[in-house]
Amino acid sequence: MTRLTEFTSYADAQKHYSKEKLWELFDGDPAHFNISHECLDRHVDGDNVALRIAHSDGADEVLTFEEVSRRSSQIAHYLNANGIKKGDRVAVMIEPSLAFYAAMFGVIKSGAVAVPMFSLFGPDGIRLRVGDCKPSMFFTNSEKAPDAVAGGAENVTVVDRDFLDGLNDLPATYEWTTSGRDLAVLQYTSGTTRALPAAVKHSHQSIVTLMVAALYATGIRPGDRFFCPSSPAWGHGLWHGTLAPMAMGVSTGTFSGKFDAVRLLRALHDFRITNLTAAATHYRMMRNSGEAENFTYAFDKLSFTGEPIDSETATYVEQVFGTKVRSMYGTTEIGVIIANYPGADDLEVRDGAMGKAVPGVEVKVQRPDGTAAEPGETGELMVKKRGEWFQTKDLGRVDADGYFYHGGRADDVIISAGWTIGAIEVEDAILSHPAVAECAVIGAPDELRGLVVKAYIILKGDETPDLTKNIQDHVRARLARHEYPRQIEFVTDLPKTPAGKVNRKVLRDQEAEKLAAAE
Repeated sequence: MTRLTEFTSYADAQKHYSKEKLWELFDGDPAHFNISHECLDRHVDGDNVALRIAHSDGADEVLTFEEVSRRSSQIAHYLNANGIKKGDRVAVMIEPSLAFYAAMFGVIKSGAVAVPMFSLFGPDGIRLRVGDCKPSMFFTNSEKAPDAVAGGAENVTVVDRDFLDGLNDLPATYEWTTSGRDLAVLQYTSGTTRALPAAVKHSHQSIVTLMVAALYATGIRPGDRFFCPSSPAWGHGLWHGTLAPMAMGVSTGTFSGKFDAVRLLRALHDFRITNLTAAATHYRMMRNSGEAENFTYAFDKLSFTGEPIDSETATYVEQVFGTKVRSMYGTTEIGVIIANYPGADDLEVRDGAMGKAVPGVEVKVQRPDGTAAEPGETGELMVKKRGEWFQTKDLGRVDADGYFYHGGRADDVIISAGWTIGAIEVEDAILSHPAVAECAVIGAPDELRGLVVKAYIILKGDETPDLTKNIQDHVRARLARHEYPRQIEFVTDLPKTPAGKVNRKVLRDQEAEKLAAAE
């Protein structure tokens, strides 16, 4: 096997992997490398499709590699003409569209550093990030420009179709001068408008390491029609959903505007998508829409990231979409570290398992005292990379065959009357109840037990008088009797991060505020 895309077994993937072979997937080398060239310029070939965008208003936008390459080159020339130098920060806060991709790739092509920002940020969220990264220019749309100004941004520039057309006299190509080690993207992790989240620095050659996820987690191969509904303003949507497939010359797609599960299902049908990666929440929302069975699909690969997917949804997805959904697990700082290896015929997809460690990294489960946990024993997931062990702050276990299982965030563990209870296991049991659409479980303060299990539940229908007890009995029957939710609150919405994960910290803070107000 000469190319990494050709493995057919887990053993094959492990045997033939090397960091050097990852570079064979690209044109450049460490001394001369640019993400925009690798994702766009080298794939220009007539009407070769780069992007398919499903807008929430029902419109579809299809963009070729040629158009995005040309427009991004013109943006790069515009930046140079306006004094933007290599290494300068340029913020990009635009919904997925030609304007977004031209701006994002144009910034990166020019040697400046792209700072993607979520388009729903208001002035407070913008102010935090602008104050930290100090962008020399701020690309946005006409609707968000006032918020950008109010948030303290300077050189606010509206990028839309008219703006892009106004650059048509500029050259359609650009001579980039970056190296692999030059900074390309400053990516803020998800956070609140009150506290600045971490900013992860990505160099141009970060995309080389990213291909580990593309090969062994999402399973991208030439000829795929890829799709990721996560916003490219965040890590999963930008790196796994956009840059990875485009670097391989594969067309990708995304969702633009307010998310709607039925609109997504129609896009997956209309675009004949073969490879979908999404958050677990997206799959649950498609299931709960009641419309998934009304479309036909062309899937051969499905993957998810973020929080674990419940067994009921995983079974439903396999039945309706025609293939198993595979887990991928990692961190923003390290990347994907555990995957289910699409293309490895000898690696089964086990229910509830995240998979096995990807090539090039070592993963272990560690007890609080620093010793290695036994198979089946829950501890903290640790990852070794470049000779150093890193904490993930996630709990998990590994079975005797080397399959890893997620146990939730370390701060999601509930200690109630001395019992250790995992929020993920309780949520999975609740979600198997036929009346439940979504749920989140936290530990709520309790004078007697310290914490008790509390569940926030979104119902599929209306609440009935005996439903609380019915759900509690349902959980008791599936788990240990002390793990059932002693408190249940029916809600119409759950707080989520932009990546689609349930934000349990918001719920814990709400409970703490209630307790403080009562004292």
